Amino acid sequence: MAKNLLIVESPTKTKTLARFLGDDFNILATVGHIIDLPKSKIGVDVKNDFEPKYEVISGKEKIITALKKAAKKANTIYLAPDPDREGEAIAWHVANSLKDGSKANIVRVTFNEITKSAVLDAIENPRQIDMNLVNAQQARRVLDRIVGYTVSPFLWKTIARNLSAGRVQSVALRLVCEREEAITAFNAEEYWQIMAQLKTSRDESFSVRLFKIEDKTVVKAGTDGANKITIGSEKEVKEYLAELKKADYTVESIKKTTRSRKPLAPFITSTLQQESAKAFGFTPKRTMMLAQQLYEGVEIGKQGAVGLITYMRTDSVRISNEALNAVRGFIKSSYGDDYLPAKPISYGKKKGAQDAHEAIRPTNMDMTPEKVKKHLTPQQLKLYTLIWNRFVASQMKAAKFDVLTVDIKASRFLFRVTSQNLNFDGFLKLYHEEKEPDENGNGEFGVAKLPKLKESEKLSLVELTPNQSFTKPPARFSEAMLIKQLEADGIGRPSTYATIISTIRDRKYVELSERKLAPTDLGQAVNKILVQSFPDLFNVAFTANMEKELDLVEDGEDDWIKVLHEFYTPFAKDFEVLQTKQKEIKESMVEKTDIICDKCGKEMVIKWGRNGRFLSCSDYPACKNAKPLPGQEAEMQTDQVCEKCNSPMVVKTGRFGRFLACSSYPECKNTKPLTLGIKCPKEGCTGELVERKTRGKRLFYGCSKYPKCDFASWDMPVNKKCPVCGFHFMVAKTSKVKGDFMRCPQCKHEMVEEPTESATSS
Repeated sequence: MAKNLLIVESPTKTKTLARFLGDDFNILATVGHIIDLPKSKIGVDVKNDFEPKYEVISGKEKIITALKKAAKKANTIYLAPDPDREGEAIAWHVANSLKDGSKANIVRVTFNEITKSAVLDAIENPRQIDMNLVNAQQARRVLDRIVGYTVSPFLWKTIARNLSAGRVQSVALRLVCEREEAITAFNAEEYWQIMAQLKTSRDESFSVRLFKIEDKTVVKAGTDGANKITIGSEKEVKEYLAELKKADYTVESIKKTTRSRKPLAPFITSTLQQESAKAFGFTPKRTMMLAQQLYEGVEIGKQGAVGLITYMRTDSVRISNEALNAVRGFIKSSYGDDYLPAKPISYGKKKGAQDAHEAIRPTNMDMTPEKVKKHLTPQQLKLYTLIWNRFVASQMKAAKFDVLTVDIKASRFLFRVTSQNLNFDGFLKLYHEEKEPDENGNGEFGVAKLPKLKESEKLSLVELTPNQSFTKPPARFSEAMLIKQLEADGIGRPSTYATIISTIRDRKYVELSERKLAPTDLGQAVNKILVQSFPDLFNVAFTANMEKELDLVEDGEDDWIKVLHEFYTPFAKDFEVLQTKQKEIKESMVEKTDIICDKCGKEMVIKWGRNGRFLSCSDYPACKNAKPLPGQEAEMQTDQVCEKCNSPMVVKTGRFGRFLACSSYPECKNTKPLTLGIKCPKEGCTGELVERKTRGKRLFYGCSKYPKCDFASWDMPVNKKCPVCGFHFMVAKTSKVKGDFMRCPQCKHEMVEEPTESATSS
């Protein structure tokens, strides 16, 4: 019988850990948090020093019962949730749940990688629960709960139900909206560049760019600074061209230099999410899901489950001495001494980094991507290879380039051309950083192949080419770029980036357009209300400072109750004033139109509802006429293709609801149901649930296999698993008493979507 009980978060880890610890350990999983604030109410006693009112999470009763039963038989209980703030809080809640019913010694263990040596070392060196970490997590949870449960209902009353505001997610939304405003307000400025094609006496041609006019550098429009000049019009260009055609061209100087390009540091959470988005188009959420799988353990043949990478939520580039020795040995044996630096490369600690864990790296240098390839899914392999290559490259020698810069004089003008040749590939043999499309540009160096030139050599002009350009607006954020901005501004922490972005996308505040984040009308409306109503709360600097306060709590340098008081006192006063302006703010969201109500003759206005903007009679509630905005009923494009003629499919509305139709109608009359992506619950049925309408135009939801399957529901199915019985969908309900909520069709469990961001902290 096992003498020890080891409790982890994820069931996936248990197989891997069981191989290391043997029969002396019983290993159970909490499957995330077991205790949290209630979903149906704020759950914080503000008047009593913000005391949290924790309760068992619905559906976790069986897990707690199993833990208590196992705890009674154990001599020692090892709490091993993830090594971060959330994990420490889970360990604390578990300990509090078990201590009354067990005489076992309860200790905390953490490991940065799931390898035998790391796990056994953790077991041999247990510690007590770190209450500084727990209090930092409690402070963040309470802060987010206060903001979410105060501001979200304010949005419900001023815009529409089911909206949410979060302390951090709303700042991310603000960044996206402000970038969109900058793009809209941008005015393009004209500028010109002049290229010259020259040739030597040996009839060898090459191109050069106008670099200076007298002592002023030629730059694009909008580039401020002393000793700079912009060619801003075609008139200026013609004047310069006339002068240049008469000039003599002479090689003024030739400079040969060597340039080194150093490798990048190994991945941290943010850089991994950025790079996988650029390289593979992975969302941050998918990247973290794949990284979690690689960390917790993948079945590798006879070896069983093996943890392939270190903990994936980290902001540190630190590497253990053991790992450095292993990677240096790998570089030497695989690439030779030419690629191995004389000593390990160290990377400076990022300002504000918690530095609690190592960088993200492979756990075993024997587990090359090629060796484990057949055991991984294609997406797991892509991410593992990326992590592997980045880590190995980070300890390889710099790449060396021979750079040749040639200046050519033509009267008062100076042309320049630069070329570079790779002399030694170094780390580039293994790793090249991906670039955003907006980052490509012309690069620092040209790629021109130059003939052999000598100083004072005379050259002949072949052709002058003026190129007109216009300054471009700032680019919309990609998911990778937004993470980079959040990190630079000190917003969020490694464990929160993916959730922040998925939240504002799930809430329909932003949408992806050509892999870039664009705010929706709803997102802009929400942002407008939040920024005007809470200018300090959803401010980048304020939010970044709050992150620092939480870090001080974690380090034991500040008290979490004091931090909450300092936040809440001014917040409550501001919100009290805001309540008096609620009617005024709500009215500001109503837009007048010149459309006349076809029922009473009054003007129609544009209002916000749970499904977006719509037309409503201005005489409401006397007249309850409402209709979609003009153009809203138009065909909606989809990414699906007609299987009969390969034309795009569009969403149309018919007498029985919305459906997919071929855009080539009437040439192609192919149609099919518009599914909700939810499988029909009837046993043996392979259909999916679709929207339908009765003859009286009442909306309901039925099976796509009708009439073979007669399943139907008046309530809208929601693609969310029931947390109690595991049924694969729930249905949306609403009532005057309860408001909007969800109910399980099978066990009738009811739940309310929590009106706050779900980002966790590290």
